[in-house]
Amino acid sequence: MGYLPISVNLDGRRCVVAGGGEVAERKVLALLESGARVCVISPKLTPELQRLASANAFERLDREWQPGDLEGCLLAFAATDDSELHRAMAGEARALRVPINVADEPELCDFIMPSVVRRGDLQVAISTSGTSPALASRVRRDLQVIIGPEYETVTQIMRAARTYVRKRQHDARERARILQALAASDIVEHVRQADWAAIDLLLNQHLGAGLDVLRLNPERLRPATEFSRDT
Repeated sequence: MGYLPISVNLDGRRCVVAGGGEVAERKVLALLESGARVCVISPKLTPELQRLASANAFERLDREWQPGDLEGCLLAFAATDDSELHRAMAGEARALRVPINVADEPELCDFIMPSVVRRGDLQVAISTSGTSPALASRVRRDLQVIIGPEYETVTQIMRAARTYVRKRQHDARERARILQALAASDIVEHVRQADWAAIDLLLNQHLGAGLDVLRLNPERLRPATEFSRDT
């Protein structure tokens, strides 16, 4: 089965998750992190989901899924242990043209959730097209070592640099050349070592004399001087 990797803007969009177990919890946390407006339908919740429900992090319907619950949602997730309920949800989703993800039943899925390494705005998605979630998790763990937490700061710098260059350079090709050269530089290693003098020198070389990290982003990009890698 073929899949098209895409990133969907979920900010403020309603997404429904049926289920309150560990699988549902992972879906809910990912949706909340993406800014979605989440509705969880389940009579039981994990302790973490219960905590989030108590904090009004999402809408909760304290019952099993019922026909009509998918009206007005952008994405649907079925994450219960009831196959009949899953099939009923999938049928309604298709009737409403709402894409649905059904846990452990790829034949009912319109989309799958990749394993993700997230460093701030930087996201690296890993998928085996649903054939081996275990392998996707293994690749994710390997990439967490390669793509360390310093990449979050690098992404912040590159975002600010892009904004800075777009205001001052009207030639699209020249903008691309400048930003590609900065990305290809030693900036990642300098951030990993918290060598801010070297970072400022790179910015001066690629973006203009007298430019440093603080001038590039007045909200202060500089984090703590040490980074701890995921394990």
